[in-house]
Amino acid sequence: MAKVTAKQNQVTSRSKRECRTHLFQIGLMAVIGAFTTLMILVKITPSFPIDLQITRILQSIHSPIFAALMTLVSWPGFSPQTFIIPLLIAVVWYLFGFHWEAVATIVAALFTSVVNAIVKEFIQRPRPTIDLVNVFSNLNSYSFPSGHVMFYVGFFGFMWFLAYTLMKRSWRRTTLLVILGSLIVLVGFSRVYLGQHWPSDVLGAYLLGALTLGVILWFYRWGKKRFFVRQPVAPEKPKSAAQ
Repeated sequence: MAKVTAKQNQVTSRSKRECRTHLFQIGLMAVIGAFTTLMILVKITPSFPIDLQITRILQSIHSPIFAALMTLVSWPGFSPQTFIIPLLIAVVWYLFGFHWEAVATIVAALFTSVVNAIVKEFIQRPRPTIDLVNVFSNLNSYSFPSGHVMFYVGFFGFMWFLAYTLMKRSWRRTTLLVILGSLIVLVGFSRVYLGQHWPSDVLGAYLLGALTLGVILWFYRWGKKRFFVRQPVAPEKPKSAAQ
């Protein structure tokens, strides 16, 4: 009877894993399809009327507190912060014994920035102009997809994952997860409110950022079993040792 129950549990577990795998694959294809479609549309049509409508609605919020919040949220996504912040976080990871996590942190920041630069150069979409919307400050780079949003989703999303998986459940972890999650959500609004991106730039960046985050997580898990397996904290046994 016990053997039958064990076999049933194994079948159930296998079915659940297969179901999750199928759902993940469907979701992945949906994101790839959505981003590809949006990218083609942006390449063909540089501007959409709905972009202007959404931007003007968001910029109709005349609140000094809201403006300060949007400016603050965007601040970590500008240079040199995008270099300094990942470097400092990587040093902290390394000093606390998370050596592979430190390496993956640098890779996450670089990979996200490189992918964004390549796509921007390919699309070459102009940024919003002062004759259409209120632009808080002019930027010289291309607009699609938003580099801020991609950096926040790819890099801060990876930091969210590490904090969730490596830190013990506590108010510190909860606070950190809320801060990181809030940055990822609010940065899209901030880029549009500050007049430095169209909403479609932000949408494209969230889609592509999710794909880059998936690659980063795959890279992290792939390397976790191969490099720094004897690190002081959170070691991972290689497959040969586990078997």
